[in-house]
Amino acid sequence: QLQLVESGGGSVQAGGSLRLSCAASGRTFSVSTMAWFRQAPGKEREFVAYIGWSDERELYAGSVKGRFRISRDNAKNTVYLQMNSLKPEDTAVYYCAARWGAPTVQAAQYNFWGQGTQVTVSS
Repeated sequence: QLQLVESGGGSVQAGGSLRLSCAASGRTFSVSTMAWFRQAPGKEREFVAYIGWSDERELYAGSVKGRFRISRDNAKNTVYLQMNSLKPEDTAVYYCAARWGAPTVQAAQYNFWGQGTQVTVSS
């Protein structure tokens, strides 16, 4: 099993920055892909970004590309999401996810999820 714990959410004004962290514990050696998703009230969970655990392949949703950056620290089993130039439409609960397989943007393909952390951006 794998446990994921997110941190770093909060409230910020538009144009501001936040950095989310996701610490993984357990069978981390089996992880191939780590990702961030988000879910706004009344909306479906949507892909934000992923990173390959060994090859560092990255992919971003078009809505965040150029503003967000995903990174990971293998020694700490931690994935980060640096969010810059935040907009009110970025307001959502952000979830960290992991899977034992190739990267994908499909939430249903991820095996493990964190509890989520709230990000609120005010105008």
